[in-house]
Amino acid sequence: MILSRRNALIGLSVATAATLAACTGSNGSSSSSGSGASAGSGELSGEITFQTWSLKNEKFTPYFEALIKDFQDQNPGTTINWIDQPGEGYEEKVLQQANSGELPDVINLPEGFAYKLAKVSQIVNLKTTDEALLADYVQGAVDAYTYDDVEGGTFGYPWYLGTDVCWWNTEMLATAGLDMANAPTDLDSYLEWCKTAAAKGIHLQAKMPTITDLKDYGADIFDGEKFTFANDKAAELLDKFVEIYKLGAAPAEILNDNYTGDAAMFTQEKVGYTTATGSFVTQLTNDAPNLLDKVDCSPRFTNPPLYIQGLSVSAGSKNPDLALAFAQFATNNANQVEFVKLAQGFMPGTVEGNENPDSFTGDVDSELMKKAMDLAAAAMPKAEITKPIGYSDDMQAYVQQQIALALKGDISSKEALEAAQTYCNNNLSE
Repeated sequence: MILSRRNALIGLSVATAATLAACTGSNGSSSSSGSGASAGSGELSGEITFQTWSLKNEKFTPYFEALIKDFQDQNPGTTINWIDQPGEGYEEKVLQQANSGELPDVINLPEGFAYKLAKVSQIVNLKTTDEALLADYVQGAVDAYTYDDVEGGTFGYPWYLGTDVCWWNTEMLATAGLDMANAPTDLDSYLEWCKTAAAKGIHLQAKMPTITDLKDYGADIFDGEKFTFANDKAAELLDKFVEIYKLGAAPAEILNDNYTGDAAMFTQEKVGYTTATGSFVTQLTNDAPNLLDKVDCSPRFTNPPLYIQGLSVSAGSKNPDLALAFAQFATNNANQVEFVKLAQGFMPGTVEGNENPDSFTGDVDSELMKKAMDLAAAAMPKAEITKPIGYSDDMQAYVQQQIALALKGDISSKEALEAAQTYCNNNLSE
């Protein structure tokens, strides 16, 4: 699924994991029965099912048809049956497949989905098949599919990745007396820009701070078992956001239930700053083409977030060698590069691809997108999942409610963080 990467990075619920465990009688361990036959070795035969997520369309279907034909030509006697699921309801579909013992042999999973399936032994620990191969993939992406509490195993081959860069409305910056040549390099310098711009009536704060901002500022947010963000370091940063909000750094609507998001506010020229992947240029082209000449980008001034999709292999596959070989083939550098040439704005999950962004940006017409993709590729070695895997949408909503109260001055920053932390830990334990 290409669109809404952020929204796709959610895990199956605890109830889902419990249901799967009951179904499989799992104790949380995973193993592979694969013998390690590789693509093109002449040892592969039979058929498997390969499932993608909202990728069967005019843009991507020719790619997958060619990919599968290439693999089958290299491995006579093999058949790859490709199926695709719609964008909506994918979590429920995966649960249904797992419960009924019909999980596809090779399946497109974001890291949160893979974690819950790994916990109940539904997918293969790739460290038990060819651990050396994992070195070919971006380390942060491998880490995203590596779970300490599931034998430290790795449960997905990184497939295509995204990370954010900073986007600026240069016309608004000029009005505020700010210059892209001195773009912020850390949170504090960004906050100073917000103050400077607010004095000229320009909004550079496009959203409420999140626990990711707290983490980037150096605050502890999770100790592996519970949330810990109600601390002095986090309160210090939240106090700074309270200060700039009072100075007029953000539109009041960032606190409202009808908040449309920072990217939408940027395209409406309500704010002069946002973060997004390189594909944001496509959104600008479609929604606000008049802005393109006013927009520039710079590296993230905080830790780059990682948005990721991967391919996992079903532990219940009746043809594990073929499944592993095809998953490796689909995620090798050459095939990933060809894929992200179509999925412009995203990066391959391989080290080689990110070290050579020219290999997949050559077909990009927009110089602005090329610049963003080069910045993203340079940041990819440091990119990481920015929030704990157990941090649910409900938790996020409650945390943001408490932060909104602090920004409005209804409660202190420490009170907001304490209430939010208590809620998260109570729900985590459930």
